[in-house]
Amino acid sequence: MIGTSKLEYYFILTCIVGLHYLAPICLLYCVFVISLYGFKAATYRFPLFIETIAVAESLFYLLVYIPYRYHLQREAVHPPAPTREERQQLFRLCNANIGDPEAYLQKWFLGAELDDIKRENLKEFFLWAFFNRGGPPGDDNEELEEYVAATEKLLGRPIEAGRGNATCLRLTLDRVDMLHRSLTWYCCVGFVDFLTYMKLLFHGFHFHRLRLTRFFTLFPLRPQTLLTKYRSPAKHTTYWHRPHTSTTKLPVVFIHGIGIGLYPYTNFLSELNSNIGIESEDPKDQVGIIAIELMPISFRITHSALGQAELCYEIDQILHTHFAPDQKFVLVSHSYGSVITTHLLKSPSIAERIGPVVLIDPVSILLHLPDVAFNFTRRVPKRANEHQLYYFASMDMGVSHTLSRHFFWNENVLWKKDVGGRKLTVSLGGRDLIVNTEAVGRYLSTGAGSELSSGSSSGDDADTLIDMEEYGDRERGGMRLRGGEGAGDDESDIDDKEWKHRPWKGTGIDILWFKDLDHAQVFDKASTRKRLIDAIRVYCEDI
Repeated sequence: MIGTSKLEYYFILTCIVGLHYLAPICLLYCVFVISLYGFKAATYRFPLFIETIAVAESLFYLLVYIPYRYHLQREAVHPPAPTREERQQLFRLCNANIGDPEAYLQKWFLGAELDDIKRENLKEFFLWAFFNRGGPPGDDNEELEEYVAATEKLLGRPIEAGRGNATCLRLTLDRVDMLHRSLTWYCCVGFVDFLTYMKLLFHGFHFHRLRLTRFFTLFPLRPQTLLTKYRSPAKHTTYWHRPHTSTTKLPVVFIHGIGIGLYPYTNFLSELNSNIGIESEDPKDQVGIIAIELMPISFRITHSALGQAELCYEIDQILHTHFAPDQKFVLVSHSYGSVITTHLLKSPSIAERIGPVVLIDPVSILLHLPDVAFNFTRRVPKRANEHQLYYFASMDMGVSHTLSRHFFWNENVLWKKDVGGRKLTVSLGGRDLIVNTEAVGRYLSTGAGSELSSGSSSGDDADTLIDMEEYGDRERGGMRLRGGEGAGDDESDIDDKEWKHRPWKGTGIDILWFKDLDHAQVFDKASTRKRLIDAIRVYCEDI
């Protein structure tokens, strides 16, 4: 992620304008030339190179982008709604971890005034959030009224009947917003992919491709991958692998985030694979690494993001190919990769083999807060880093479709109880433009009091909700989850400083706080990468 200086601002805007408007300019040029010269247009040329780009960009826009954009607007196939008991437990967990209820609602309702958020607006939001659907309340109206009543208690004021002018953010029901990507941009992606391939190959990793019949299911094409003799056991998922030979250390499984694939992580992975990291001089005592590739979030045109069960099954196939059935491993993930981590922790066949966990800039913790969804998909960019995130990530066709049609927050959210007592290190940046890292850090640094046990439901649903609201009030009094805003007591300020500066212990939940870093910037410098690698190295010895 770039910074926020004026120079970086003008640089990123220049890149965006050049890449985004190249295709429309080429299309206008072709239309102009054909209208002026008709079928003789081919005899009136600019240099052949320019003509070739103009024709290629125009055809790509008309024959690929427009049909693909239309195809991606299909409605999401939502998973079955949780049971009523599961919904109530999830609702209580959310309410117990909201620091500023008014700001919480306003952000989910895209900055609407509180007076415009009325009962029917709230029910519409709760239907999406907890029932995985839109439409009228129907038979669920009674339960929805309970949630509205609990929200009134949370706010400390009544919510008006009827429907206001507010519109809520419903990620998987709203339109899939995307922007055109030029053919030139995809050529850049292909070149970066080639650099990634060469660098990881140089550092001792082996690429495991898909079967050859699926070669044309990914664009830009990856001709260099045809040179590998290794093949992935999975149908859709490719990966890089370094053999695990140690009998005294745990291997590492790494899952990347939204971006241009594994390229931003090549230094990190190579340092894991070096004497600085966890390599032994003894070839029989080397720590293995598997780096999973997620192409739907890697600026490619390819298949849709896999569902939770299918992706877990494919990763399980990969693990069984390289590890013994009872082999534990250290799970490391970045950003969107923390969502996949959530799925793996909830998959019994894989979870029993997961040892310590390292989450870097995780988006799945406190996912009920609106920050991640709003900042990634709805925020109007102003600074350089926000423009970079908006154009190159949020508005990418594959990324936008993944988040708008395959991102079901109640499946993806990660609570402390889901970690299952494992050792956990979470790396957070103080200037993260996506995640409310202040809230996440305070949540992780408190005791287990804000977590509800799986058997906390009672037979009287309404009474239980009210009881848990009172519980949530007590918890919020000490946690102040919303990024420190509104915190006025000295004790809270002391707590803020304390959890940010706790030494890393390697037991329980540890937080690595980088106060001056934005999202993903921890990978930019060797000094910050080393703190992550040191933690992973210790975890690898936890056999």
